[in-house]
Amino acid sequence: MPRAIPDPLWEELFTSMTSHRDRALLAFYVSSGARASELLGLRLEHVDWACQRIWVVSKGSRLLEPVPASPQAFTHLALYLDEAGRPNADEPVWRTQHGESRRLTYWAMRRTLQRANDRLGTNWTLHDLRHTAAARMADDPGLTLPEVQTVLRHAQVTTTQRYLATDVETLFDRMQQHYRRPRVKRVYHTGYDPEDVEAVFGG
Repeated sequence: MPRAIPDPLWEELFTSMTSHRDRALLAFYVSSGARASELLGLRLEHVDWACQRIWVVSKGSRLLEPVPASPQAFTHLALYLDEAGRPNADEPVWRTQHGESRRLTYWAMRRTLQRANDRLGTNWTLHDLRHTAAARMADDPGLTLPEVQTVLRHAQVTTTQRYLATDVETLFDRMQQHYRRPRVKRVYHTGYDPEDVEAVFGG
């Protein structure tokens, strides 16, 4: 099973980010479903503010393809660019924050997530963020499976179908909610004989 981050733990991880850059990156990962390397290669000219989407070079096809993202992601991106300065249109959006400004690499972003894991006592990976985005999309009744497949750019719909299964942790959380709900007391029409009701439905 792909490993998705439950919502409460996602909020904990997101809140632990210490910069606009890192919050923007996580918001894009979990709303766009872009792969780690795809998002890190984003250039400013490929940010479509009006349509709330970004253009990434797909890992498989090597084609430049559009990917939608959440308004929250674009808000954090704007805050990051206001703080760090806007790169040239053909330059990478994500830059290092200390020392000489350089393109943020996969390994540097991985280390950022590792530091958050150390603080929280977790072990989330960059690929878990894509899994989380996929699971959220697949769980949305307003989206069809082919639509989710298109956003994630899966070659086969069977790959997307993996996210329809409920992981054990989510199932246990839902069962705890089920247990906490008060049981609805059955009320039967006064015309029914209590003995008949007892015989049919039990006590």
